Amino acid sequence: MEEFTKGGFREVIDDVFSDNAAIVKKVLFCTGKIYFDLAERQQKDSRKDIAIIRVEQLYPLPTNQLESLYRKYSKATWFWVQEEPLNMGAASFLQMNLKSINYGFISRQPSASTATGYHKVHQQEQAEIIETAFSI
Repeated sequence: MEEFTKGGFREVIDDVFSDNAAIVKKVLFCTGKIYFDLAERQQKDSRKDIAIIRVEQLYPLPTNQLESLYRKYSKATWFWVQEEPLNMGAASFLQMNLKSINYGFISRQPSASTATGYHKVHQQEQAEIIETAFSI
């Protein structure tokens, strides 16, 4: 509660669960609701070897802060995770504007539609994104 009432806006929020950068093998950075799905899985599985970074501001992109974290987690493989299809969401924006960091993408397959229209299919795709993010 104190962070909410006395803190300020942060463009990038570093992982709070993985407390030792030296053992982090994978960094998942994301924005929005997917963070909570990733964090839930990270804590459920006690995955201290995976750090999750929240990007709270996409524009202007906080490149210096991301590069600083990239140095902190220099031994890790980085992935942008989004629940939108690859051709939507922030993925293309990041491809154009974040060239100083080497990272891959985890998302739904490219699509002409933002959603499948079927709740069961959406849930299955969401589970696949989370599973892919936590597989090493």
